[in-house]
Amino acid sequence: MEIKKSPKADLENKRNLFLMLGLVVALGLVLAAFENKTSPKKADSLGQVQMQEVEDEIIPITREQEIPPPPPPPPQVIEVLNIVDDDVEIEDELIMEDTEVTDDMVIDVAPVVSTRVEEEEEDTQVFFIVEEMPEFPGGEAALRQFIANAIKYPVIAQENGIQGRVYVQFVVNTDGSITDARIARGVDPSIDKEALRVVNTLPKWKPGKQRGKPVRVSYTVPINFVLQ
Repeated sequence: MEIKKSPKADLENKRNLFLMLGLVVALGLVLAAFENKTSPKKADSLGQVQMQEVEDEIIPITREQEIPPPPPPPPQVIEVLNIVDDDVEIEDELIMEDTEVTDDMVIDVAPVVSTRVEEEEEDTQVFFIVEEMPEFPGGEAALRQFIANAIKYPVIAQENGIQGRVYVQFVVNTDGSITDARIARGVDPSIDKEALRVVNTLPKWKPGKQRGKPVRVSYTVPINFVLQ
């Protein structure tokens, strides 16, 4: 059975119209929403301001550390350490007795000791302090100048930054020659070796004298090695 429908009640013909009306209404609502302006409410008060206690920051007082200036270098002085005991004690005293000589008396004669042995002992004895100390030709200033000109700073000591003062002890013979040189206080083997070499090249000195006679005297010389 076929269904009959009135053409007036058919809405398919008005479909496009309803679609257009719907679009116009939606667009109008959107425009109205954009045009609607709301003014902000005025605030009655800005609120309460609370005071907060702020602790005072303590700034430490700092001072730049004062660096004291370096002390001046000590003057180069030739030091001589000489200690000797020159006191002679006589243990046996000579006692004179008044005696009479008879035929039965036996006289013991003591052997005579040659003074040559005593002279040899004095020649070999080394003094530390004498009446006239040995002197380098020209004095101490000439000695320092000679050592400064003769010194050759070892290369290995320069590369390693080694420096210091070497004390060399030696004996000035009765003829002024230098013997028995040794290191009394050293710094480094390379520096000590150079100091000994220079001392062994010293020329003859004016020998020391004790009671007007030349004697052997021990002498100590400090040699400074300083990098420039």
